[in-house]
Amino acid sequence: MRVIAIRPEPSGAKNTIARFDVELSGGIRLFNLKLSNGGNGLRVFAPSAFGTAAATFTHPVAAALAEAANKKLGEIAHNAARAAE
Repeated sequence: MRVIAIRPEPSGAKNTIARFDVELSGGIRLFNLKLSNGGNGLRVFAPSAFGTAAATFTHPVAAALAEAANKKLGEIAHNAARAAE
């Protein structure tokens, strides 16, 4: 699993931390996933189409997606802090 791109949400966004794109094994790519801070930790949601989720994830897959996105956000923050020095 590889995070292709990540876009932090503006600080005014309710519980959404970022939107991100990911490439899974087998060449599957998912775009515009939402990383949210829920009551029980980080959650990942697929975009909706025609009023319903375009994809859903098992708990282990959702946890792996959230971990990968959170790690990428940490790298961005770390690089930004180093650039500001």
